[in-house]
Amino acid sequence: MKVLIINGSPRANGNTSIALNEMVKVFDSEKIETEIYQIGAENIRGCIACGKCAEIGRCVFNDVVNELAPKFEEADGLVIASPVYYASANATLIACLDRLFYSTNFDKTMKVGASVVIARRGGCSATFDELNKYFTICGMPVASSIYWNSVHGRNIGESAFDEEGLQTMRTLARNMSFLMKSIALGKEKYGIPAKEQRKYTHFIREDLKR
Repeated sequence: MKVLIINGSPRANGNTSIALNEMVKVFDSEKIETEIYQIGAENIRGCIACGKCAEIGRCVFNDVVNELAPKFEEADGLVIASPVYYASANATLIACLDRLFYSTNFDKTMKVGASVVIARRGGCSATFDELNKYFTICGMPVASSIYWNSVHGRNIGESAFDEEGLQTMRTLARNMSFLMKSIALGKEKYGIPAKEQRKYTHFIREDLKR
């Protein structure tokens, strides 16, 4: 089994990395392969809603997003992690995730997702909610822990002293491992849930357009 980890921090070996490394130790013990991409300092532009991905099968901007796409398709689970900036995720990470999820048309159903947030003090819950929305729009179960998936630290290395946060990370990785393994067994016996033909509605009434 394999987990793709996207680190949205621009700082190599910073507090976000410390939190993720705590998860990697557990994944290693569970015999689950991990691959980490640190994209926080990459030059990643946002989606422009051009729709070309539907025609060519990939994002029209050929950067790390297209590099991540096949790795995401192959993975059984996805961890996305971000430092908190202005009560929100790193904008580079959001640009990456918007394009990654929108431009890929493979079935993401039952891939397990987990989000991790790191902050000096406030904004963790808002960022946690923001990141989880990527999973819940495409049929990905969300792994949970004993607390919201947050670790605290300001200066590089400080998150190593957040014992509760690191325990939350270890528990998250164990729960995620259990979910992925359980889903793999469930697929063998039951398959994945049946899908209905997608219906699209909006809130503009046709009679008001005349």
